[in-house]
Amino acid sequence: MSVIDRIKSQLESNSVVLYMKGSPDFPQCGFSGQAVHILDSCGAKYAYVNIFEDPELREALKSYSNWPTYPQLYISGELVGGCDIMTDLYQKGELAKMLEAAASVAG
Repeated sequence: MSVIDRIKSQLESNSVVLYMKGSPDFPQCGFSGQAVHILDSCGAKYAYVNIFEDPELREALKSYSNWPTYPQLYISGELVGGCDIMTDLYQKGELAKMLEAAASVAG
């Protein structure tokens, strides 16, 4: 399976995916830590991928998403953005609505 196929499979298998540095229990950068905090504050159920454990995926995802930095949040297979965008959407109350819609779509 190619790395792009692995990315697509991860996005198809989970309604919410956070590509991050480290894990939710041990984020390895402040932006990833903030992203986890935001998702947890929304009560989100999400999958995560530690990009440090898969260097091939880490590089391929930048091209796949056309987004150069991490973390990267995907909801329903679509890139939402990084920490700054997540923070803005969270503060406006929009991120919680997006997460709720994804959960209802996922069933």
